[in-house]
Amino acid sequence: MNASEHGFNPAFNMASIKQAINEAVERVRMPAPTRLRDLIRQIRAARTAAEERTVVNKECAYIRSTFREEDSVWRCRNIAKLLYIHMLGYPAHFGQLECLKLIASPRFTDKRIGYLGAMLLLDERQDVHLLITNCLKNDLNSSTQFVIGLALCTLGAIASPEMARDLAAEVERLMKSPNAYIRKKAALCAFRIIRRVPELMEMFLPATRSLLTEKNHGVLITGVTLITEMCENSIDTLNHFKKECGHREIVPNLVRILKNLILAGYSPEHDVSGVSDPFLQVKILRLLRILGRNDVDASEAMNDILAQVATNTETSKNVGNTILYETVLSIMDIKSESGLRVLAVNILGRFLLNNDKNIRYVALNTLLKTVYVDTSAVQRHRSTILECLKDPDVSIRRRAMELSFALVNTNNIRTMMKELLLFLERADPEFKAQCSSNIVLSAEKFAPNQRWHLETLFKVLVAAGNYVRDDVVACTIQLISEAQTSKQNYAVCALWHALERDTADKQPLAQVATWCIGEYGDLLLYGTPSEDVETPVNLTEDEVIDVYQRLLWSPQNSVVTKQYTLLSLMKLSTRFQQGNEKIRQIIDTFGSNLHIELQQRGVEFSHLFRKYEHLRPALLERMPPMETAKPQANGIIGLANGEPEVEDEKSIILDNSPSAAPADSSALLDLLGSSDLDAETPTTIINNTNTNIDSSPVINNNDLLDLLGGLDLSSPVSAPLPISQVQPAPQIFSPTNTANFLVDGLLNSSPVQNEIPNLVAFDKLGLKIVFKLERPPDTPDLLVINMVAQNVGSVQLTEFLFQAAVPKTFQLQMLSPSSTVIPPLGQVTQVLKVTNINKASLRMRLRISYTGESGPVLEQAEVNNFPPLAWQ
Repeated sequence: MNASEHGFNPAFNMASIKQAINEAVERVRMPAPTRLRDLIRQIRAARTAAEERTVVNKECAYIRSTFREEDSVWRCRNIAKLLYIHMLGYPAHFGQLECLKLIASPRFTDKRIGYLGAMLLLDERQDVHLLITNCLKNDLNSSTQFVIGLALCTLGAIASPEMARDLAAEVERLMKSPNAYIRKKAALCAFRIIRRVPELMEMFLPATRSLLTEKNHGVLITGVTLITEMCENSIDTLNHFKKECGHREIVPNLVRILKNLILAGYSPEHDVSGVSDPFLQVKILRLLRILGRNDVDASEAMNDILAQVATNTETSKNVGNTILYETVLSIMDIKSESGLRVLAVNILGRFLLNNDKNIRYVALNTLLKTVYVDTSAVQRHRSTILECLKDPDVSIRRRAMELSFALVNTNNIRTMMKELLLFLERADPEFKAQCSSNIVLSAEKFAPNQRWHLETLFKVLVAAGNYVRDDVVACTIQLISEAQTSKQNYAVCALWHALERDTADKQPLAQVATWCIGEYGDLLLYGTPSEDVETPVNLTEDEVIDVYQRLLWSPQNSVVTKQYTLLSLMKLSTRFQQGNEKIRQIIDTFGSNLHIELQQRGVEFSHLFRKYEHLRPALLERMPPMETAKPQANGIIGLANGEPEVEDEKSIILDNSPSAAPADSSALLDLLGSSDLDAETPTTIINNTNTNIDSSPVINNNDLLDLLGGLDLSSPVSAPLPISQVQPAPQIFSPTNTANFLVDGLLNSSPVQNEIPNLVAFDKLGLKIVFKLERPPDTPDLLVINMVAQNVGSVQLTEFLFQAAVPKTFQLQMLSPSSTVIPPLGQVTQVLKVTNINKASLRMRLRISYTGESGPVLEQAEVNNFPPLAWQ
């Protein structure tokens, strides 16, 4: 039998053998590609960007040419170089398919480079991303644990929602694997899948619970991380772990693990600076904080272990400080005992003494969050906090300033203001505006007497200079206007001494001084010297006019300051007994001023000296005391001792900030619902969010009316006051809109008597809304509703928005709220004015929205139990 009978063709096989030999020879002759190390050396040796691009382009061209070969032995090395080129920022997308070829290779080294390239070069927006799913599924079923680990890492890094749904069952199966290495990788992959596709969370619940019983620290820490992610992103899952699993399983289990870590001896495998596995301790403390929040039973089960961690952890190393910090956060967030909270605050106090500025900053930041929970414990570290005001780091000084204002109360107001005024004098310009406003608000709230209050405001005006905000100027003017005559005498004398000096860098001080002298100039020259005045004033009218002339001619003074000064000089014409002719000449010169505001005042005031001379004394008489109001600054003012702020019965808070206005007025349509109010269209809603002294204090928001639809626009609304009925004096505020919060006090200064019982309108989920009803005696058709929204919980409520609608027979006017953030145990106030001409029973539909611990909350309620006394 010959060879052809067996299907053997000698010619054919000889040709094949010769071709293989030639290919082998060519492969040997072909020079090996540049190694990655040599490529890195060439790129670093490039002196210019152009040289670097030349090296990279040359290497990319070579890599492309090798990719054209179907069976390239250098594919792994070329992909490694291409990944380095990609990290330098050059395009490397042409290597995506080569990564897939490496992933399909049976060699582990090829798979490792291929999966790394897939993680860097692929994303879910490219079609190649779909081709890798089958490769991943095959490798997830591999018999080699390291190949499975590569596939799990890649899936967690680049999983799209579709890929996650396709391979989630494989990951869940691997979480139950007997191999600890695979279980750890699978748990981390499940963590990433849940972040991408939260609805797959339920699939992993059974396998996740078993991870807490692991002995392996790597598997245990991944299990804790996975449960933490589930509980943070799903309330149902959190309740599942807390209720369905029961506290006997999860919380005591975590407590047992943490206790073993504390009491465990030295373990080289898990020891970090003398602490046993600090990473696992931090993860467990964070999960305990989530499980114990608003849960008394769970909090009680973990109180003892938290105390042990706080007292037994080493504090000389940064690792121990990290564990203590997480312990403090857990103690302050759960329903812990009071003694444990004091211990947590003391730990933060020790952090303030640390030389590391990062630790000091973390301590101040945490104290600022916890000061509302236990103010008395934080007060013990007041001196250390004040020392932080001198820290060279700007971030620490800022946090120390905010925390200092949160600690101010009636008992320490003098000491705290003394330190804060010293800080204001030497503070950077970026701090002066916020610090000055906060000092003013603190002094207004806790001032021991009126004299001290005035002195503090004057010191603020001097120390802050031109960085003083407009609300400080308005607040100071208001305080002087409502002070007793003796205090006004002291104020005008003190401000005169300040005005005599150069005020170019203290424009707000000049504005307050000129306003005060214009109102009470007769006390300055002819009044009885006050005992409060340290240096008696001995002046003549000409000396005062000369100082005013210097202020008006100075090019360094702002236009607003000159407006204050010009009006003040006009008022002095009725306060002085002589010198009117000199004042008239100065005012006449402003009739041709280049600035239109000054020119208008010059022309109008000149007419008061001539055509309307008989009206000048009446128009320029002294202003009545202004009604008490509370300006809202941008700074942080803490509630003293955690007590809710008590609103003055006569105070009406206006907020000119845009954030206070409702962002979506069309949401009021839902207030009408399908109840009785549908029969009657809601009333006009008026917002005092853009009020000015020179205009009406009430602005009709027609855009809002159009949104509500079907409203009777002919219903009576508050009309602007005639110009002749408004005193010219308040015009000093108009150029800068600094006194908007005084509008209601000026135009509605009649006393208000609180004779109607309070009404609880809403009480749910830790938010309580109380209506304080008042009827002004001079306006029987008006009902003033002081809405007080109280946060009785321990979680801050943000983006608070209160909306109301009433039937058409009523007219509703809503002023701006005092804030949109309600701190724990704090409150927000808002004034509503309802006009009822027909004496009908009031019904009101409410819409309340805010963001709490569990996310955005929207509630609706109806109030129809207003007491009859409100309209009788």
